[in-house]
Amino acid sequence: MSGLRLGVNIDHVATLRQARYATMPESKNAEPDPVVAASVCERAGASGIVAHLRADRRHIQDRDIERLRQSIMTKLNLEMGNTKELQPSIKRLQLTGIRVSLFIDPTLEEVDAAAELGVEMVELHTGGLANAFTEKIEKEELEKLRAAARAASESQMQVNAGHGINYKNIALIHQIPNLTELNIGHSIVSRAVRVGLGNAVKEMLAAMENYRG
Repeated sequence: MSGLRLGVNIDHVATLRQARYATMPESKNAEPDPVVAASVCERAGASGIVAHLRADRRHIQDRDIERLRQSIMTKLNLEMGNTKELQPSIKRLQLTGIRVSLFIDPTLEEVDAAAELGVEMVELHTGGLANAFTEKIEKEELEKLRAAARAASESQMQVNAGHGINYKNIALIHQIPNLTELNIGHSIVSRAVRVGLGNAVKEMLAAMENYRG
């Protein structure tokens, strides 16, 4: 398998805006604009844009989602909290043509639960690997991810991954089989401070090249 895709999470662009304009995010002076950032990411080669509409509206706002839906040329990955109210919505979303993914820990139990719910995709939580502080833990977390990815693929679900992936640990992600897409935000926005957002996206795409799955 090749052609690993990149979804760029723009939450942290909105976080920077909210730091100054939390009480007036629609002000003509409010910046940076996450919608503009999404456009830059797409032009740089991102396959999709990720935005998390939190219950507390900490960063992305409702209006941001509306504008993103109207403007992006690739796809919008809208993240929402996993609540009891959301579970019955899965089928309703699917009936309208919306593909549903669950963000899960890399355990066989959670893979099985996702398969039972009938979702098309799972996103494996890579935070344990990203935050591993010993080689032993790193190896253990990597094996969990490898096993979960294989199980999800065998259950006919698309396998994505995200959380804590950066330019240094991306080499470890190459060791996880059956991946289709990586969703990355913080490290790209952080690198953009030095090299610009478009270049940061291109550098991450370069680091993702030659994935063999």
